[in-house]
Amino acid sequence: MPEITCKAILFDMDGVLIDSTPAVSRVWRGWAKEHGFDAEQVIKRAHGRPSILTIGEYLPHSDLDAEDREVERREMTDLEGVKLLPGASELLRDLPSGSWTIVTSSTRPLAEVRLRTAGLPIPERLVTSSEVKHGKPDPEPYLKAASMLGVRASDCLVVEDVPAGILAGKRAGARVIAFRTTYADSELAPSGPDWIVDGCSSLSVDPASRPSNIVLKIVI
Repeated sequence: MPEITCKAILFDMDGVLIDSTPAVSRVWRGWAKEHGFDAEQVIKRAHGRPSILTIGEYLPHSDLDAEDREVERREMTDLEGVKLLPGASELLRDLPSGSWTIVTSSTRPLAEVRLRTAGLPIPERLVTSSEVKHGKPDPEPYLKAASMLGVRASDCLVVEDVPAGILAGKRAGARVIAFRTTYADSELAPSGPDWIVDGCSSLSVDPASRPSNIVLKIVI
């Protein structure tokens, strides 16, 4: 059972701690059909990235901010099926206080709504697309999160479930664990994660862990 030692853990939200896939798929499927795009292609492209990036690729000459606000509105009102993923609550409970945060491509209002719906605490230093200029796969979100926790990104462990997020973590200089909750191994591996596991239930915190010295055990 491999062990990882790090100073902080930076979690993506959707697909890592929370299962929001049914709601996300419903919203983007409806949006794609309204605009005449292939729904499955749009859904796949939208996972793990700021909504405005996906909208800009499909409707580059539209009012991007207005379209983005509408997608956000739909996602904030469609919360059916949003729930914790197995092992997420237990993993966060066992981590030393102040040693982790969430780095998500959702806006802050959407992230807070989903966290409350799933019953997770809202981290004081939560990083969302509302706080950065460049979203994943740019490293800015993870670099900002590491700085907010007072550590170097290279001393952090990033936990992700999509290629764009994996790339963001690696480009920030962190080690990355990928969860096979959204994509198959064959789609995750090209982005270069250090490990690929099933999910939070594959990770356990060594009881001797303390702030700035977290020891995780991994079930591959």
